[in-house]
Amino acid sequence: MIWDLHCHLTGIAGETPEQRMARLVDAATRMGVRRILVSMGLKFLTQPTAEDLVEQNNQVLAALSHHHDRAFGLCYVSPSHPEASLAEIERCLGQGPMVGIKLWVANRAREAALDALIERTAKYRGIVLQHSWAKTDGTQLPGESTPVDVAELARRHPRAQIICGHSGGTWEVGIRAIRDCPNVAVETAGFDPTAGMVEMAVRELGAERVIYGSDAPGRSFASQLAKIYGAEIPETAKRQILGGNLRRWLFPRLKETGVPLE
Repeated sequence: MIWDLHCHLTGIAGETPEQRMARLVDAATRMGVRRILVSMGLKFLTQPTAEDLVEQNNQVLAALSHHHDRAFGLCYVSPSHPEASLAEIERCLGQGPMVGIKLWVANRAREAALDALIERTAKYRGIVLQHSWAKTDGTQLPGESTPVDVAELARRHPRAQIICGHSGGTWEVGIRAIRDCPNVAVETAGFDPTAGMVEMAVRELGAERVIYGSDAPGRSFASQLAKIYGAEIPETAKRQILGGNLRRWLFPRLKETGVPLE
């Protein structure tokens, strides 16, 4: 049973969150993806205001409203707005249906400003999806985390469940950077389906620390699933990566909220 860690509402047709979500779920269904995690709203905002965070999370909540059997949400937060972000975690996790937080590029993960957000998320047993990309062409965005930043965050918060988004983009670097952080998994979303990536992650981290994600609709479900299907790893490892690991990571949160895993 395939669960996709990393989906968005940006880049798919539809005037409303509900319309876009219906299309996204339809595409996932055609590719055999049973559940998806959605974060951020109808536009990508690298430096969202406090009001933007509320609006974007409201859009995700609206998208989830008719698809609770197929989708979960991650609360979009920014350390640039700590009080607003803590309030959103309380609203969307503490009092709402979301299962974790999404951190993008407003602040690097090594910064102490993230600490309160990680601690509050851990209180509700949520997961942390931290975007990371080690750019090699000089295009690193202001505030964009590298996998080394993610490792520093994980060492400060050893009880937090942290996912290194995109495996750090430059995945050879990313996998090695978080190798000694047992509370960090890498995800497979976003970059080209290059041969050898999944094999290296399994070899260096173990299959239990690799999670499938697509970054759909920015990337197709098909191209991202191909990374797992085409990998030269045991079938048991593929099943872990495609859904078993994410279900295990989400189990404490879903058990508390009474949401069935299947």
